[in-house]
Amino acid sequence: MPEYRASFDASVTFLNGGGLSAQGFRLDVPRPEVTAGDIGPLFVRHLALLMVDRVDITNLQVFEEPHKGSRGVPVARGGHRIVELNHVMHDGMITYPGLPAPQLRPYMTHEESRAHYAPGTEFRIDRIDLLGNTGTSLDSPFHRYPDGADLARLPIKNVADVPIVVARLIDTAAQAIDVAALAALPVEGCAVLLHTGWDTHWGTPAYGDGAAPFLTGAAARWLVDHGAVLVGIDAVNIDEIVPGGERPAHSTLLAAGVPVVEHLTGLDQLPTSGARLHAAPLRIAGFSSFPVRAYAVVDDTA
Repeated sequence: MPEYRASFDASVTFLNGGGLSAQGFRLDVPRPEVTAGDIGPLFVRHLALLMVDRVDITNLQVFEEPHKGSRGVPVARGGHRIVELNHVMHDGMITYPGLPAPQLRPYMTHEESRAHYAPGTEFRIDRIDLLGNTGTSLDSPFHRYPDGADLARLPIKNVADVPIVVARLIDTAAQAIDVAALAALPVEGCAVLLHTGWDTHWGTPAYGDGAAPFLTGAAARWLVDHGAVLVGIDAVNIDEIVPGGERPAHSTLLAAGVPVVEHLTGLDQLPTSGARLHAAPLRIAGFSSFPVRAYAVVDDTA
């Protein structure tokens, strides 16, 4: 379902004196036919302004663009849908530069199985050799800390049926995702998914280069302090790829028991809020990371 945003200039005067002005302000809108009269109240609610006397809106333009999560803006609703948030795994696929690709091959083919079953009955059994950090994958605290919870001890409530908040970061030139980009989001109890658009480079050399977006250590600390229960990104790493780097985002999130999902895709198909994430890995003892078939359930009728 298309989503719309508006760009406009605003001039606000207050009942107790003073004023506020904004140029080129952008705001989510519920439909493309909004007028200046509609935008004024939305602008006031988004900024939580009090004692407003008058709002004048000029230079209004409405365009199709995914919502960013403006406060108090009603969202057009539709039906119920499931959105895949994972990359399809295949033999020889490169996920992270320098790490080996998965090897997928049959242990027993349909043809070979015929010797073991009645005529007309056949099965295939496959085997796979892969690293835990292959494709869209989840890191448990054990990935970073020897005494951290492994996949078997990871609470299911942190990875299944978790409310989603999407941080829209696709229209910024900034590589580092810092606190200011997240501070307006209601993240408590939520899976915070960082929509950078970097997944468009998936399968190309550009995907793993040093220009990929990343979460700063300060932003990771802010997410922990404000109650996020999972953090995901549609890029090659939650941290900046620097040889010998400290990996502050991994360190902070996993120390707090907040799992990390990397190599997401399809975040452009989600609303900024209202969807629920499922990204449960296999329950493997002594294992730190594993691929997940991450998906979101979106109830557009709510």
